[in-house]
Amino acid sequence: MSEKSKKLTNSQLDRQNLLNNSVALTAIQDEIHIPGIMFENEYKFTKKQVADFYEVDERTIDRYLEQHSDELQKNGYEVLRGGKLQEFITIYGNFVNDTNVAHKKIRNLSVFSFKAVLNIGMLLTDSEKAKMVRAMMLDVVLDIINKRTGGNTKYINQRDEDYIDSCFTEENYRNEFTKALNDCVVPGKFKFPNYTDKIYISIFKEKASEYRKILRLEKKDKTRDTFYSEILDIIASYEAGLANEIRKAYKQKGSLLEYVEVDELFNKFENQPLWKPLIRKARTKMASRDLAFRDALHIKLEQYLEPLEKEEFERFLGEKSKDLSERLKEAQDVLKRLKERE
Repeated sequence: MSEKSKKLTNSQLDRQNLLNNSVALTAIQDEIHIPGIMFENEYKFTKKQVADFYEVDERTIDRYLEQHSDELQKNGYEVLRGGKLQEFITIYGNFVNDTNVAHKKIRNLSVFSFKAVLNIGMLLTDSEKAKMVRAMMLDVVLDIINKRTGGNTKYINQRDEDYIDSCFTEENYRNEFTKALNDCVVPGKFKFPNYTDKIYISIFKEKASEYRKILRLEKKDKTRDTFYSEILDIIASYEAGLANEIRKAYKQKGSLLEYVEVDELFNKFENQPLWKPLIRKARTKMASRDLAFRDALHIKLEQYLEPLEKEEFERFLGEKSKDLSERLKEAQDVLKRLKERE
């Protein structure tokens, strides 16, 4: 079993990330041909169908259902009873000759959505068919990401429609912050990288050099070009607020601030309660997206890891996501049309 496949059998986070990837699920469904019954606007599969597909007996499926019931229910496994069961039996009987299900006196029936069928396949360690399905799923996900990013996930953050606005906004506040350091703090060529690192550590616990190592950035790569829009937004908030605090302190003192004074100012600023929910959100977004999209693990942010929601995959891999070059061209076209109207 490959290391990637092992991650699926051992990690609920990795399983849920794949199952929430709606772009990949559509492609996987085209690859896997398992007959299902259309019920309540989606295909459903009986336990027998799932067992037959993975070439195991139903008792094996029962064992995994018992061990992972919450996870499987979250992904579309359910037990039909009452009127809902009879409705399913009627539809099922029209398509499949299965006397066990067609019997009107059964009191309950386990059924799986397509996601739940894949979920079982990610858990089964004693099925060669499941191993093949896991490998295929991982290949499909990798292929989709490569096609969308040109084989380089380094700048997948720039596919977000909010990226350009956040990038320009942060650049403006960065200039304000740089100017405040130059105008109000004693000279020193390391003061800007030093306080930049302080901001990074405060927000996501890593110096610029640590972050670059985790993302395997090359010398020519600009660190901030790889930040998600939410990270740029909170950095901009820090820069704007700190620039203001530095200028106020400089005005009150009437002379250039020493580093120890700026450090004290910074400590008070970063410990304001208003930052807590924003920082938690930023850490969660960075850690979870980088693991899912870039296969990059931020060790210091492991406690913030969460499965990405379906909307996250749509945002960076779906129809609305685009290369930065496409977005810039669209922006230029809009400006050109506006200019022609003048």
